Amino acid sequence: MRISVRAGTLRRGAVATMLAAALVAAPVTVTAAAAAPTVTATQAQGIVPAAKPPIKTFKNCTALNKTYKGGVARAGVTHNTVSGKKKPFKVKPYFSTALYNANKKMDRDKDGIACEKG
Repeated sequence: MRISVRAGTLRRGAVATMLAAALVAAPVTVTAAAAAPTVTATQAQGIVPAAKPPIKTFKNCTALNKTYKGGVARAGVTHNTVSGKKKPFKVKPYFSTALYNANKKMDRDKDGIACEKG
């Protein structure tokens, strides 16, 4: 049952009475199918979404640079800071805030890039 009311045509009391009557008159049934958990199409086919790989913490900059040549930077870093001045990247770093946070101890100059080259 659908009730549509224009603003100002009925008073609150009349609307409340109509809604209460509609709720009392509406049949309530619960079936076994409605209570059963739902299964998505991908679950039914046996397809499992790929899990994100764990964030790796490297032992030192040499190990990190074997995997990420230009180091690891937080998202949003645009320049390499050298002696307080912004310099362009010589080797573009890999941008990942989660990976940077895991290896933050290797960012000695605190410019948002761990183990940068140049």
